[in-house]
Amino acid sequence: MGINTERDIEANLQIGPTDHGMVRLFIEGTGIEIPMDFDPEEAEEIAEEIRAAAQAARAVKP
Repeated sequence: MGINTERDIEANLQIGPTDHGMVRLFIEGTGIEIPMDFDPEEAEEIAEEIRAAAQAARAVKP
């Protein structure tokens, strides 16, 4: 499975700060919970990657 493999899976994504000064991405799906904690600098790098991916996705002609 890769980035272009479509799956019919529903999940919820929550993003927010923790009480320990981390940024948490919390993914919840059927039977699974995945908490992923990042320090603020890592979270900013991830945000930049998401922005770059969004820009690249806009350039794709379906």
